[in-house]
Amino acid sequence: DVASILCLLSAAAALDFTYHHSEELEAYLKTVHAAYPSLTHLHSIGRSVEGRDLWVLVLGRFPTHHKIGIPEFKYVANMHGDETVGREILLHLIDFLVTSYRRDPVITRLLNSTRIHIMPTMNPDGFEATKVPDCYYTQGRYNKNGEDLNRNFPDAFYSNNAIIQPETQAVMNWIKSETFVLSANLHGGALVASYTFDNGNSVTGSLNGYSRSPDDDVFIHLAKTYSFNHASMYKGTGCDNRQTFPEGITNGYSWYQLEGGMQDYNYIWGQCFEITLELSCCKYPPENQLEKFWRDNKAALIEYIKQVHLGVKGQVTDKNGNPIPNAIVEAKGRRHICPYRTNDQGEYYLLLLPGTYVINATVPGFKSMLKTVEIPDNTGNFSAVKHDFSFSEVSEVSEVSSCPVTPLYQELERASAAVKPTLHILVLMTVMLVIFK
Repeated sequence: DVASILCLLSAAAALDFTYHHSEELEAYLKTVHAAYPSLTHLHSIGRSVEGRDLWVLVLGRFPTHHKIGIPEFKYVANMHGDETVGREILLHLIDFLVTSYRRDPVITRLLNSTRIHIMPTMNPDGFEATKVPDCYYTQGRYNKNGEDLNRNFPDAFYSNNAIIQPETQAVMNWIKSETFVLSANLHGGALVASYTFDNGNSVTGSLNGYSRSPDDDVFIHLAKTYSFNHASMYKGTGCDNRQTFPEGITNGYSWYQLEGGMQDYNYIWGQCFEITLELSCCKYPPENQLEKFWRDNKAALIEYIKQVHLGVKGQVTDKNGNPIPNAIVEAKGRRHICPYRTNDQGEYYLLLLPGTYVINATVPGFKSMLKTVEIPDNTGNFSAVKHDFSFSEVSEVSEVSSCPVTPLYQELERASAAVKPTLHILVLMTVMLVIFK
């Protein structure tokens, strides 16, 4: 009846600027889903050590499942349980998105063309364990087993010996189950947008104090998109005089080296570009500051989601129009250490800045197809440029084994180190020949 609907809507609207503990957070998400059943989908992707649900609210025109051509986006907060601002501003982002749909043309187009996944807390146990809010470090940073979840993922550079935690495993399974294109994880304790790589070796240039990914230009753009749409992050003043971040961004490794981080895992094994957003100098600020944090981040959160529509997308099919999964599709000059492959529907999404690129589609066992694509800035149109590939002679593509979860860059470093001595010997032999002649 009308009364119960109005009651639901008023409950959904009544999100205050306070901290929401597990029961309240769950109740709020359920209320929003009940009030907006066709726009939202609520599910738990797993459980914490203490058995709390890891809730994700999905928003979009088709919230329950992936639709061809609609990219998947995610925000994850509160991975460190004592870093609390992200947890609350994601609840306010949900509130803003559902109440603006069909009223605000930009938000309406955004939700019609994007599937947005929001996880307010990845570490509910750590949040509940933080009994005394503090600006600095507390035990609540870790999960119930005392593990730092942002040091808990497989690492592409060194063997990460940490035992994978239930929360981490749930996120890894979630990444595998969706075609995520763009993501951000929300932290506290600094004011900066940090980007891949967090770890590195000589292959990625870490000897010069910067660990560069093949898509460094895109990552810099993504980080700046956030910092320049934030109320003050772009000023780069940081949180104290010792630390400044020009334009409010940093390469993760340049800031400090981190093994087993979530953003590198997303990029290498999830085919998903993720940055880490440090949103508050104080990890667990007083409640009366939450409204200002929401105002400071609101525009940046929306602009950042729009970047999922950068670049080029399309499908790889056979001559009968059947999708070809596991085809490799990458831009020339940007080979990923784990090749980026099409999903079950033969789809690919490549985040690229405006420019001219050669896109290479490869079906194992067949000749590659190369296509020069002109990419404009299409984020305002809420759709990447579309380019499909059709392979005439392909009938059956064999199952491709997934990328090994081993330190892949370590192998590359070993390989390049093994090549160097041979070069030295060749040079030496040439010099000797010249001398003896």
